[in-house]
Amino acid sequence: MKTEYFGNPQSDTVLIQMVDERDLSIMDREIEIIRSLTADAGFLFASVCIGDWNSDLSPWPAAPAFGTEGFGSGAGNTLNRLLDKVVRPLRQEGKRFYLGGYSLAGLFALWAAYQTDAFRGIAAASPSVWFPSFLEYTQKNQLRTDAVYLSLGTKEEKTRNPIMARVGRNIRELHAYLEREGTFCTMEWNEGNHFREPELRMAKGFAWLVNRDREGERQ
Repeated sequence: MKTEYFGNPQSDTVLIQMVDERDLSIMDREIEIIRSLTADAGFLFASVCIGDWNSDLSPWPAAPAFGTEGFGSGAGNTLNRLLDKVVRPLRQEGKRFYLGGYSLAGLFALWAAYQTDAFRGIAAASPSVWFPSFLEYTQKNQLRTDAVYLSLGTKEEKTRNPIMARVGRNIRELHAYLEREGTFCTMEWNEGNHFREPELRMAKGFAWLVNRDREGERQ
């Protein structure tokens, strides 16, 4: 688990994103967009690079959804390492931590919010909520965060893969359920498929969380 930091280390706002090597190549662009969408609010950004994507971010084993590679159950260990290596060393009174991710990392961020109250908000952009039994899990367990941002591409559910095609239905059900439970939650639809402008989708999620809290402080 390699972590790179960007921005102001003294900031009370800490944005944490689980990434892979490809994400790192567009990280500067994402941070630039977050700054523009938050009127250049000061923040510390931590990109946490994951080695084995399908294993380290999966809450429980699952058969392959495409190709031949299945999913492991390493999310628990990943979360423990994230808390030990990133959150606890930075934790001071008044600091606010937000966790986000794209695709399977978005699913991990949502799952993590059922395990710990360390994160004030979750940004899940195009999250893999098609993951077997995840929707049922969210309805049987207690969410432990203040706010959730969800997004999906308009073409993501339009696929011949029957497992992946569940993503649209599941994210609608998740959004509706969270709202019924009183969670401060929003759902945004983006043009295109799963691979279109991930840096913009993530930036909009983090910016929504930051701006929500700033607006609350003004009231």
